[in-house]
Amino acid sequence: MSRRILFALHDWGLGHAARSLVLIRPLIERGDRVTILMAPSAGMRLLKAELGDSCEYYPYRDIPKPFSRFPPMFYIRMSLSMPLVWARFKLEHRLTERLVRERGFDRVVSDSRFGVWSSAVPSYCILHSLRQIIPGRPRALERLVEWGQRGLTRGFAKVLIPDAEADGGLSGDLGHYPELDWGEGRLQYLGPLSGVGHMDLPEDIDYFFSVSGIEPQRSLLEKRVLAALPHLKGRIVVTLGKPEAAGEKYEQHGAEIHGYLDRRAQAEMINRARVTVTRSGYTTLMELAELGKRALFVPTPGQSEQEYLARYHHAKGHVYSTTQRRLDLEKDLPKAEATSGIPQLSTAGSVRRFLEIID
Repeated sequence: MSRRILFALHDWGLGHAARSLVLIRPLIERGDRVTILMAPSAGMRLLKAELGDSCEYYPYRDIPKPFSRFPPMFYIRMSLSMPLVWARFKLEHRLTERLVRERGFDRVVSDSRFGVWSSAVPSYCILHSLRQIIPGRPRALERLVEWGQRGLTRGFAKVLIPDAEADGGLSGDLGHYPELDWGEGRLQYLGPLSGVGHMDLPEDIDYFFSVSGIEPQRSLLEKRVLAALPHLKGRIVVTLGKPEAAGEKYEQHGAEIHGYLDRRAQAEMINRARVTVTRSGYTTLMELAELGKRALFVPTPGQSEQEYLARYHHAKGHVYSTTQRRLDLEKDLPKAEATSGIPQLSTAGSVRRFLEIID
């Protein structure tokens, strides 16, 4: 039976769009009519490039993004912007109820947009962080934040966690070991969601550098990577993560430099690389897990989730990680090569579980 589905996405970076694309495609393929609600952003452009006119698009602004070059300033700005964040959640919810009423949606799926749920139809929240990782890990404060997260998702029938359930999975404390009662059966572990699959290609690239992050951190990492190229050996490919430079390609100190690589080209490079140097965003982590790859993680400064995931997998010996400030590629790359790689997990079962749950 064909359904009308409102699928909302958070627009911080490309991660939410990349992982939700794995779920949106099978919905469309089985005949559901999907409307994507997202702020005009790089993520929206990615979805339009991948899905074309096979679904509808509803541009709608997301919560404020008070990024800064200095991590402490980000936390201050984020705290000060919370009244605006709460107001945005209320506006999202009013809009969602109106759209469900006027357009006859049968289901609402929200990837981390807490205001996009309806009391009239089953609504599902995709969320990999039951709590936020706070610098210094103050337990009482993290418990308070978990309480807030639970409250924000109270209107959703289920919270769908894109991770394996056992042994901390890929997300560790982010998506496991809740201290509070979230409700019987409300937390459902889907398994990872990766749009990067296995390709029958040789590992003929020694190091693939995927430069990304919110400005100015993206540019700061780019400078460090390009400055290190004269001192590195092996076959090297770099993507600078600048959509405005798509199609730009040149050679520098023997390395192949791309201004930007689309999803398919990026997936090919990850398949071919022995070691990928990248941010430690959760979507990137799921993509590496699909392939069981080695990595050098350089988390975006000030993004505590990325910093936690890098430390978590570094401690387990899956990857090597360092801070952007201390990055020394000549020394760090051999350490990354000596790791075991991210434990391999498959996406195939995750999609099947998602479809069963929302049906």
